[in-house]
Amino acid sequence: MPERNWAQASWRKSRRSGDSGCVECAFIDGFVGVRDSKDQDGPFMVFESASWRAFIAGVKQGDFDLWR
Repeated sequence: MPERNWAQASWRKSRRSGDSGCVECAFIDGFVGVRDSKDQDGPFMVFESASWRAFIAGVKQGDFDLWR
């Protein structure tokens, strides 16, 4: 994976997260970075955009619901 400047990325968190901690996402060149909003200088994960879209689709479909 080519180097990307995640420090310069525009990180954002959900409008629904309120003031409590949440995850933040940034999008660069077909990749998605995900980090803990309470630890902005800490580690983060990077996913290919297609993988991220598949994960989000699964969340919307309830694939990860604990009560299923």
